[in-house]
Amino acid sequence: MNVRENVALAAYTTLGVGGPARWLAEAATEEEVREALSFAALHELPLLVLGGGSNVLVADSGFPGVVLRVALRGVRTTTEGPVEVLEAGAGESWDEFVALCVRGGLGGLECLSGIPGTVGGTPVQNVGAYGQEVAAVLRCVRVLDRATGEARTLTRYECGFGYRASVFNTAARDRYVVLRVAFALPRDAAPHLQYRDVREYFAARSGPAAGPPTLAEAREAVLAIRRRKAMLLEPGDPDSRSAGSFFKNPVVSAADCARIESAAGPGLPRYAVNGTTSEAPAGAHGTAPAAGAPTPSAPSPSLFKLPAAWLIERSGFARGHTRGRAGISSKHALAIVNRGGATAAEILELAREIRGGVEAKFGVRLEPEPILVGCEL
Repeated sequence: MNVRENVALAAYTTLGVGGPARWLAEAATEEEVREALSFAALHELPLLVLGGGSNVLVADSGFPGVVLRVALRGVRTTTEGPVEVLEAGAGESWDEFVALCVRGGLGGLECLSGIPGTVGGTPVQNVGAYGQEVAAVLRCVRVLDRATGEARTLTRYECGFGYRASVFNTAARDRYVVLRVAFALPRDAAPHLQYRDVREYFAARSGPAAGPPTLAEAREAVLAIRRRKAMLLEPGDPDSRSAGSFFKNPVVSAADCARIESAAGPGLPRYAVNGTTSEAPAGAHGTAPAAGAPTPSAPSPSLFKLPAAWLIERSGFARGHTRGRAGISSKHALAIVNRGGATAAEILELAREIRGGVEAKFGVRLEPEPILVGCEL
């Protein structure tokens, strides 16, 4: 196990913000993960598991304990009927893993292309984008139980997935270290094209001769959309120095949705939430009933997911808005960016300003999506 002392964490986060870790440990095997846990316990130090650093804001004071970077690598594939089960080490690059699946003609993850970070971080937040979530295709997660020091496997049902949530960041926060993640992916699957941005991208293609999109084309479409919104980590693009979406899309009741639309005027975009982790555009119809069957009346949705970016912009925070060395991306209102040399305090100050403005305008309290380490919003 490689252990270093007093290592600045800014270089290990996509925001480029964060003070020093008292100790930084990198573990390439399960045994080295156990060594890191033992080291922290022996010295009575807190432990922070850090993946790709793409969804975290670390305080300027840093972290006073052991920061563990899980670097387990390797991908194993098993065929089970019409699906391939791919088990990847937690330290594998997420986007490289998605690209591998797409090249193999395996569906289920193509819309999650371009998301930075590692495989091990995806079940923690139940990573999702453009109509897909890892929960839909995740088979199981191999973890190390910090309470017992033993490895065990959690099924997708034991992971307790919800919108940007799982047992790993709720009921069992700080209990498990993710070691490997297995996904069951169908072969020769059609790409997922339900999200509006993706549909509009392909609608712009000329003529029927273009044919139905392939998985590879869907991946390229998502990458192009993310690039347009500065949601790709690209050298030289100041808007990409962020933690991705800084706020979660709020879920509100039908009554609150009507109230917000009254305040905002017509045109409030929304998605009906059906009580699981999936969503559909409000008013969308389900599968048609069988011929001759009575048509059931569709229940009115009781919950709606609202786009936080839309609320932010209509609360007076335009793209490109700045506060000191922190700012809102010039390409997407949901990303708070480090304009160069920003501190965690400056990022938080801007985030509080945005959240306060949205709450004053619409009565909706936005919740942060990144993990806040040593600081509060």
